[in-house]
Amino acid sequence: MDAREALAGHIANTITLTDEQFDHVYSHFKLSSFKKGQSIITAGDKVEWEYFVLDGCLKSFYINPDLKMFILQFAMPNWWASDYQALYSGSKASINVDCITNAEVLCLSNADREKLCNEIPQIGHFFRWRTNKGYVAAQKRLLSFMNNDVKHRYEELLAQYPQLYNIVPKHLIAAYLGVSRETLSRLYHP
Repeated sequence: MDAREALAGHIANTITLTDEQFDHVYSHFKLSSFKKGQSIITAGDKVEWEYFVLDGCLKSFYINPDLKMFILQFAMPNWWASDYQALYSGSKASINVDCITNAEVLCLSNADREKLCNEIPQIGHFFRWRTNKGYVAAQKRLLSFMNNDVKHRYEELLAQYPQLYNIVPKHLIAAYLGVSRETLSRLYHP
């Protein structure tokens, strides 16, 4: 599937656009490729883009002053990633986004997203729906952290996204779950 078809299918799951409307929307995206390990956003950067993943896997993460990594999100095909606080507010990035694998993405600037939302009401609905869906996912994850042990969270993650196990190194899954790689290993290899 090419980039155009992937984005069209993703949007069509939520709204209906005419061919002309979709052509206009698609003209605002830029296709980019990144290599495994390449940084897309670094803490302290000005953030102007959000990224729709076509192929590969990205991670959004924070490194605290003690140099401990916390994974906020894995972004696989048909997922979006950015530092949304920085993107929407104009502040500097507080998180990092980089590539776990080689990745191909469609980039959309904040200015172009706003322009498209004003020009095509359905696109405004699409981005509102996507933002709401992201909020719900973040809330579910936070509640899981508050109510479940690491074994349950690990099983929940792999049940929801079984392909992660084959793509994402175990030390990154541990960072996503908020535990060390050793703790994760002990849970599953006693």
